Amino acid sequence: MTSPTDEAATAKPYTKPLPEPTPASQPFWDAAREHRLVIQRSKQTGKYVFYPRVVSPYGAADELEWAEVSGRGTVYSYTVARRATGPQWSGEEPYVIAIVQLEEGPQMTTNIIGCPPDAVRIGMPVVAAFEDVTPDVTLVMFRPAAAT
Repeated sequence: MTSPTDEAATAKPYTKPLPEPTPASQPFWDAAREHRLVIQRSKQTGKYVFYPRVVSPYGAADELEWAEVSGRGTVYSYTVARRATGPQWSGEEPYVIAIVQLEEGPQMTTNIIGCPPDAVRIGMPVVAAFEDVTPDVTLVMFRPAAAT
């Protein structure tokens, strides 16, 4: 019988590309490491925006603030990669690359995990899932939402 420590010691190292946080995106990655989803919101309009940025899309006089969001959304569009999209993903196929429309409005490009690729559908409800790939990096993906 192996302990979680033994499993961590023998875990295969993550060899795929890692995000390179910038000052504008660091709060997103810090929250992801805590298994929380945060995105920016306009103080002027109250609208959420994603991808992280320094200047608001609603004008230079507007300020952006970080806000925790629900992590719920729907699949807006997707493709099933049946051939690796790069050598780092060889052996992982098939996998789903998707655009998820967050409940709060913005769209995120992500992966859908936790279901067969052929089960993914446009409009499918999904929730954020967090994958700790290194001690310092957690990736945000989405999985099917539990049926209610």
